[in-house]
Amino acid sequence: MFNHIVIGSNDIERSRQFYTAVLGTLGFAGEPLRNTAGSGHIRLFYRHAGGTLCISQPINDEPATCANGGTIGFKCSSPEQVQQFHDVAVAHGGRSIEDPPGERDGGALGTMHLSYVRDPDGNKLCAIYRQA
Repeated sequence: MFNHIVIGSNDIERSRQFYTAVLGTLGFAGEPLRNTAGSGHIRLFYRHAGGTLCISQPINDEPATCANGGTIGFKCSSPEQVQQFHDVAVAHGGRSIEDPPGERDGGALGTMHLSYVRDPDGNKLCAIYRQA
């Protein structure tokens, strides 16, 4: 359904360090593609498994803000990967939020393993493993 997601950053180098480490837990290897827009703003493109996450300095020169009510969910392959995503995020400047990482009863959606963190700019991230 989605091709790409773009979020803003107030400190592109801090975001590069955070996302390179965190996305490494999901199999992304190496550095993001660094691009300078015609306006001079820096953008980082993380491409993996058919999707792209872009971290960008806001093109309008206003401060980057997080979406109230917005969450970016990352699919994990195991409960252990959910925990690793969380732990690496916290170790690289993220903040653990909501319940501790672990199993949740999703009702009709089944059993899931979830963790929630905020990145250094306040964007809400979810790591999720859904059992078949």
